[in-house]
Amino acid sequence: MARLTKKRKEALAKVDSSKAYTLEEASTLLKEITFTKFDASVDIDVRLGVDPRKADQMVRGVVALPHGTGKDVKVLVLCSPDKEEEAKAAGADYVGLDEYIKKIEGGWVDVDVIITMPTVMAKVGRLGRVLGPRGLMPNPKAGTVTLEVGKAVKDVKAGKIDFKVDKSGIIHASVGKISFSAENIQDNVKEVLQTITKLKPSAAKGTYFKSIHLSTTMSPSIKVDSSTF
Repeated sequence: MARLTKKRKEALAKVDSSKAYTLEEASTLLKEITFTKFDASVDIDVRLGVDPRKADQMVRGVVALPHGTGKDVKVLVLCSPDKEEEAKAAGADYVGLDEYIKKIEGGWVDVDVIITMPTVMAKVGRLGRVLGPRGLMPNPKAGTVTLEVGKAVKDVKAGKIDFKVDKSGIIHASVGKISFSAENIQDNVKEVLQTITKLKPSAAKGTYFKSIHLSTTMSPSIKVDSSTF
């Protein structure tokens, strides 16, 4: 068993595992128990009362975080030549089509988000086996298959993220960096939870938010009181 470091022990001592904290308390405490030398990501895990095996209980959506993700997102736009300048002007890191399709088929996936157009999906579709397992396959529901490539790039760069409930009924998402103020972390988390609330499937019965936890890259997990959402 791995030996606990002094700082890890200090962090664990500050968290009451039997308590459900308010979002305000959790956001503040999170900053007190993170000791990484790098700017750790703030993550949220939401367990929902849904059965993702049933199509009418799948929860998937997009949300624009008020304060962004704090991350420099690398964006690849796979588009026709007439849209290349629009994508570049919007801030895309890589723009093209056939040459990048070949690179991806060869194993290159050094990007965070891929945006494409409906008119070229016939070509992009064959990358599903490479991009699917990595969560990089463009999807209309996530706003990454669109004719408005410039707007899509700006949205992603500004902090737009997509999320999807996994097979265990849990949504995992990164909602900022620990360098954010506690208030900014709260704002981002509230926006995510409010969006998930709006997406509640009519077929889902009983308690929708089973549990909510906040953590950073290497911190203990903090349980958030889900009764207020």
